[in-house]
Amino acid sequence: MRHLISPLDFSVEELDKLLDLANDIENNPDKYADACKRKKLATCFYEPSTRTRLSFEAAMLNLGGSVLGFAGADSSSAAKGESVSDTIRVISSYADICAIRHPKEGAALVAASKSDIPVINAGDGGHQHPTQTLTDLLTIRSLKGRLDNLTIGLCGDLKFGRTVHSLIHALARYENVKFILISPEELRVPEYIREDVLKANDIEFQEVERLEDAIGELDALYMTRVQRERFFNEEDYIRLKDFYVLNKEKLSQAKEDMLVLHPLPRVNEIAVEVDDDPRAVYFKQAQYGVYVRMALILTLLGIEV
Repeated sequence: MRHLISPLDFSVEELDKLLDLANDIENNPDKYADACKRKKLATCFYEPSTRTRLSFEAAMLNLGGSVLGFAGADSSSAAKGESVSDTIRVISSYADICAIRHPKEGAALVAASKSDIPVINAGDGGHQHPTQTLTDLLTIRSLKGRLDNLTIGLCGDLKFGRTVHSLIHALARYENVKFILISPEELRVPEYIREDVLKANDIEFQEVERLEDAIGELDALYMTRVQRERFFNEEDYIRLKDFYVLNKEKLSQAKEDMLVLHPLPRVNEIAVEVDDDPRAVYFKQAQYGVYVRMALILTLLGIEV
């Protein structure tokens, strides 16, 4: 039995196989329509979510399975003080696989250690978000044709953004990937990412404050929102929330084939006028999230079609 807690739980070869499967699902959906018949996915979401929770549910339903779960801690026994360990032990007797999102870092790892079914980390605090990373990798590979020899710009909240941390971990394993980290001083990437991932693996990177100083070099730009829920005070959030806004004027400085990605939800960091630009692929990215989660469910359940 395998779990997915970190994007590093899969080797590069396993990731490529998973992404190949996701592409086959995209091209041949009917082939997989009954692959998970009589299988149940439990979605245990202790934090609010739209895309992640619904894409997991859509993925399981597309595979012919069914879904049970809760969409907030208040609607579960967590409100009565039940631990994650106890909850997963109970759910193991109800479902075949579980996706869990929790505000505390390490909660998914605790669940996996006590579970009798595969556990998927659907986001734990500001730590990891591996299925978003799989979605990002599938989007880039499908639209660029590769995951190596790329210059990736990561812009916005690089301190608290778990999607950014997971993506750096994953892409650092591919050849000749360069990162340009675009953020204000207060929201720079954490020291452990800089030292233990980038410098330790001799990955080329640079840190800049202005998006305009980097956008012309990029093969892909990964925008993120400044997350109100990760701040300890409202003043800092208000001061930084509008630090970066991607608009048509800034996008005019980018390569014609640069991709604009965003894990969503968007607040105002990408102007609506950008949506019609063919380089804006964040809504297509959300669709890729369903395909990759279908592939992940099949892989962790050991189902071959």
